[in-house]
Formats: sequence, C-alpha cells, structure tokens
Amino acid sequence: MPTYRILDQEGVIVDKSRQPSDISSEEMVGLYKHMVSVSIMDLIMFDAQRQGKVSFYMVSAGEEGIAVGSASSLSPNDPIFAQYRETGIFQYRGFTPHDFMAQLFATTDDPGRGRNMPVHYGSTKYHIHTISSPLATQIPQASGAAYAVKMQNMHNPTDEQRVVACYFGEGAASEGDFHAALNIAATRACPVLFICRNNGYAISTPTLEQYRGDGIASRGVGYGIDTIRVDGNDILAVREVTRQARQLALEQGGRPVLIEAMSYRVSHHSTSDDSFAYRAKVEVEDWKRRDNPITRLRKYMESNSLWDESQEKELRSEARKSVLDAYRKAEKEKHPPLRSMMTDVYEELTEEQIEQMQKMKKMVERYPNEYDVTGYEGGLDGMNVDRR
Repeated sequence: MPTYRILDQEGVIVDKSRQPSDISSEEMVGLYKHMVSVSIMDLIMFDAQRQGKVSFYMVSAGEEGIAVGSASSLSPNDPIFAQYRETGIFQYRGFTPHDFMAQLFATTDDPGRGRNMPVHYGSTKYHIHTISSPLATQIPQASGAAYAVKMQNMHNPTDEQRVVACYFGEGAASEGDFHAALNIAATRACPVLFICRNNGYAISTPTLEQYRGDGIASRGVGYGIDTIRVDGNDILAVREVTRQARQLALEQGGRPVLIEAMSYRVSHHSTSDDSFAYRAKVEVEDWKRRDNPITRLRKYMESNSLWDESQEKELRSEARKSVLDAYRKAEKEKHPPLRSMMTDVYEELTEEQIEQMQKMKKMVERYPNEYDVTGYEGGLDGMNVDRR
C-alpha cells in the first residue's frame, strides 16, 4: 500500500500542484511549537527518571508529528483513547507543564490521585480517557464508545457530530483486542478513527518478526474498513489525512477508518528498556540525522520565511524554562492523602476498606520511623476515613 505524504525529508512539497490545505502560517507555527515543547519535556523527564526523581517515563521522540498533527484535525469534543506516546495530544488540547508534572510526580493536583504510573495521563476536561498499561485494551473500548457516540449523533442531529479517535502501536495490533475492535466497529458502522503508530518496534520486537503481511493497513482492508497509510514524519500529511478521515467517518451515519502512520521510534521503548540490546546504535543515529517530524517541518517553514534561528532559540529557551519551573514546583508539592488509595473504587467506602485503612494507620503509628508519611497531604491524618 502506498504512503501518502505532502513534504519530503527535506521539507519540500512533493506535488507542486497541491499546496498544504486548510492551514494558516500561524497554525503551522503553532503545530511546530507543540512538537518542540513535547520533545523538550521528554528530554528533561527522561533524565529526571534516570536521577530517581520519577519512577518511570516514556518519550515520543520521532513520533511527535502523529499526535500533534492528528489532534489538530479533530474536534476538541471528540473523545480520545490514547496509548502512551500521545503526549502531543494532551499538549495540543491544553495541558500545561503543571498538568503534566502533577501526574508525573503524583501531586495533589493529579486528577488520578497518584494511583497511576507516570505518563498515564487522562482528562475529563479535554475528553481524553485515562491511559492504561495493558496493551490494546483501549481499542475495543473505543469501538464501544464510538457506538454510543453514533447513537448520540443520531438522537441529536443538530448538535456537533462527533467521532472517537483511538491510538495504538503496531505491536498492540498483534493483540486479539485489535481484531475484535475492528470487527465490532465495521459491523456496527461506528464513527471511530483507528490511528496506528507503526514505529518499527514493539518493545524489542522489530516489525519483521511481528508480521508477514503489508503492515497494519492491509488488516483494515480485510475487515472492510476504509484505510490509508501516511508518512508519520510529515505532520502536514497526518493533519490532512486525519481531517478527511474524520469527514469520512461521519458519512452515512458513521463508519470506521484506519490510519497507519509510518514512523520510527528514536528512543528506547521506555526508561525500563535498553534498545541497544536489540538494535544497533548507528541505526538510531542514522534516523535522527536523516529524518524526524520536527526537523522536516522546520525546513519547510524556514524555506518559506516562516521561521528562523533566533525564533528557534527563543522557543527552546522558553519551553525549557516553562517545563523546569513546573518540575521544580511539583518536586516540592505533597502527594494526595493516603486514604485516596481506597476512595473512588466504590461510591462510598465499604466496611472492609474502612477497617483496612484503620489497621494500616495503626501500623504506621506503631512504626513511625519505618513509614514516613509527611510527604502526603494531611500526613497521618490523611488516613482518617469517614464511616458514613
């Protein structure tokens, strides 16, 4: 299957007769700024994990264009089911450095109350479902949500017609959940965009050892789903493909669309991974030098007098300062009260939960030197629970 692109690796328009559509110079610069901001935060937080400041982190290096580009063509009200390299979506929809740090450091401002691993963001405000670690579980959930959205669109035709966007890697497409989800979406005609990031590796497994077919795109065709493959390092192409895919997904009452975005995972799978154990360092360095979404868009903007070196330095300086300011502030903030580990499981705390919390509090009181709870809001009192 061919790969759609607008810009080549040098930032030059491939088809001179077709200019990038539906995007102003200001919007293009905005997309670039989002990508750079994500990449700078990734560098800072990767180092922070290595220093023991946070327990875990995953970067989006080389894949920033997929998240930011697709997000720019979705409605802010479209529900999103992300995996864990979609930091750019949160960035585009309004997440601030403070919001990111609240989750990464599990501060009292974390909506998840410190119950998730770092980078497992979620936001009711921005209509993004909380990321979960198990691979592919979000894909059938997205199909189900899209069926609900389909019903809402039908019952409220004068309201904004929405779609669901679901992100995953090509490794997750090897899970059974992927096949069940595509079949459900196809047979029930659900308005859902399945956006696959094919970055060449599923943790330590290269694509050559994952499948023998034509990538993930051919699977969409097999399920009767409209499918397109796009150059994931070309943010303008990703933006255009997502825009048209969203329109298509809303036709005839709803239908699924599969987008396979081809890219390359520049960094390790996560901070728990050493990718040089299974791939050559020269391979990674070659990709860094040869092509990535940030450099490609910058070349295009510079050639069209939309960007220069002074603007680049200013952007990187401001982005770094903004992230570091939020980082230092989050380091000093307290974690949510310890009773948060029990709340929100049920509407009200059960008798068993209350008993467990009381026993735990007695244990901490008995061995205060072994359990330091001063870093949690309310300290020991944060373990008090209401019997009502």
